[in-house]
This record gives sequence, structure tokens and C-alpha cells, in this order.
Amino acid sequence: MRGVVLAVALTFPAVSLAQETAIPAQLVATRTTTLSAEVPAKIDKITVKDGERFQGGQLLVAFDCTLQRAQLDEARAILIAADKSKAAHKRLLELNSAGALEVEKAVADAAVAQAKLNSAQAVVSKCTVTAPYPGRVIERKAQAHQYVQAGQPLLDILDDSSLEAEFIVPSGWAPNLKAGTTVEIVVDETRKAYPAKIARFGARVDSVSHSVKIVAEINGHFPELMAGMTGKVRMTGP
Repeated sequence: MRGVVLAVALTFPAVSLAQETAIPAQLVATRTTTLSAEVPAKIDKITVKDGERFQGGQLLVAFDCTLQRAQLDEARAILIAADKSKAAHKRLLELNSAGALEVEKAVADAAVAQAKLNSAQAVVSKCTVTAPYPGRVIERKAQAHQYVQAGQPLLDILDDSSLEAEFIVPSGWAPNLKAGTTVEIVVDETRKAYPAKIARFGARVDSVSHSVKIVAEINGHFPELMAGMTGKVRMTGP
């Protein structure tokens, strides 16, 4: 989850943009989300642990859906019977041995059976949770053999294939900063500097601190970096 930049409440010094300036920043993942259960069921297994990496499309959580699969089999059998009844009534109509109303009812029954099968298939498809993208597990929020309700959180995950730095600058600086401007991120934990460029600006100015949030993309992949690390953004204005 995106953290709050620590510099929000600070008073900014009166520094000219023509001078090199260091601004507190925090690294954040480009994508984070909470995966939740979509069906009420008992968890059969969770295949990943806190901090583990996973690939896009990988199975993360599987539920015990014995009842749901039985209901799917039942819906499939009902549809087969309804289709046979529909075909038989149409044949009888051709032989003038059945009325149009009976045929219409058989057709409607088959349509209802198909809809119930579609619904059962949709439920069973929710019996597994797969990774929407490659990334890492932030936190497991449920355990194997636990019964969960629909909507209950299971895993917090993030995509750390690329990281961004969020920082706050005085709103008066914004007109002189543009997307694509090159900056340097000095990370406290690694004590190294990393190249970055301004990607986007916050949608509004904070009326209390008269500041605006800026997001810079780190250029390149650096395995030692992690979301949540802090540091300083060094920039030189025009």
C-alpha cells in the first residue's frame, strides 16, 4: 500500500530552484492491491507466504468448492435433459402431435437451464485466485482451512518490477517543473543514488501546506530497492 510521504507537514525553506535541493521522498510500487474471496468457502490452500514472489497467472489461493462443483454437475445434467425435451417437442410439433405452447415451454425451460449452468460455472471459476500480475506478497490475511466470506481480504500484493518515488514540493515550484525532468533519488537504506525522471504531478495543491505531490519514475531495475524505502530527491531547477 502506498505510504504517506514523511515531509507533508514540514515547512519548506526558501530555496531557489537554481540551487541543488534535497527533498524527502518515499519509494512506492507502481501497482498494489488486495485480493479478496469472491465466494463464501473454506480455503483449501494458499500457495505463497509473506514476501514471496509469484508470476502473473500463478495460482495463489484455492478453495474447497465441493458443493459448488456438485451444483455445477447438477446444472449440466438439467440442461442436457432440457435440451432433449426441447428437441423432442419440436419433433412432435412437426408431426402435429404437440402444440406450439408446449414447444415454447420446452424452449424456455432449456434457456433457464442454460442460464443456471452459466451461473454455476461462474461460481466455480471463483474457487481459485490467480495473480493478476507478477509481484510479491505484502501480507497474508487468511490461512488454509479458514472459512471466509465473499469480499473477505486474502492477500495484499504489489508489483515491484518498477518503483516510483513520491515527494512533496512547495506549490510555487510546480510551474517550473515538467514531466520528464531528470532527478536523482538517494536512498537511505542503500546509501546509493538512482536516476529518475518526473512522471506526473498531484491533482491539487494542499491548501494548508501550500505543497503538491510529485511522482518520479526510477529508471532501470535495481533488485536491492524495495517499496517503503525512504531517501532524498536531488534536483537542480532551471
